[in-house]
Amino acid sequence: MNLLLLEDGDFIAADTVQLSGRRLKHLLEVHRVAVGDSLRAGRLGGLMGHGQVIQLDALSATLEVSVDQPPPAKLPLTLLLALPRPKMLRRVLQTVSSMGVPRLILLNSYRVEKSFWQTPFLEPAAVREQLILGLEQARDTVLPEVIIEKRFKPFVEDQLPALAANTLGLVGHPGDYPACPRAVEQPITLAIGPEGGWIPYEVEKLQQAGLQPVQLGERILRVETAVTALLARLF
Repeated sequence: MNLLLLEDGDFIAADTVQLSGRRLKHLLEVHRVAVGDSLRAGRLGGLMGHGQVIQLDALSATLEVSVDQPPPAKLPLTLLLALPRPKMLRRVLQTVSSMGVPRLILLNSYRVEKSFWQTPFLEPAAVREQLILGLEQARDTVLPEVIIEKRFKPFVEDQLPALAANTLGLVGHPGDYPACPRAVEQPITLAIGPEGGWIPYEVEKLQQAGLQPVQLGERILRVETAVTALLARLF
């Protein structure tokens, strides 16, 4: 936890918070805080600054908080991601959040197993938990927007062209395609498929919506690795 992320319910006064549960355990066992210690802190959806421990015991920690710094800027990106396997989904959500993606669209694909959509990891509370872990890691306070689209064709035909308008539209896909560009200085709409990639029909539909296929080389990467590699290369 590189940032102590505070929510509205933590505040017992305008500049004072009281914490328990996971964050208290982390403060005690990892940071080994004592009264008087100062920690980086931020208000969820708001500014960042510091919190000073003014009271501490096994049940709760009370901190005096001062926030006056903006969070880091988000990437100019909309990320479309074929729904990964449930266990991988948790890691991908943390990665997306920590790398500054402002909007994530989880999309169906022919190679996405139907059972994946039944996972409890897609419940709003579970998604939010992983996003918050990513924010804490990266010292950010603004949650990404997560949109779930279970029908590939209607989304790609009816919504994606407008989403991708005035952006560089890219499809990460292995094959005989141009190499992924580097250090792009314009907004991007990026689609990343499931393990094994999009099927040809899906690539064609994404192209029709304004996204052009690009590749990272001959190696086939796990989804979580592809997300990190593509974002690092593009930005």
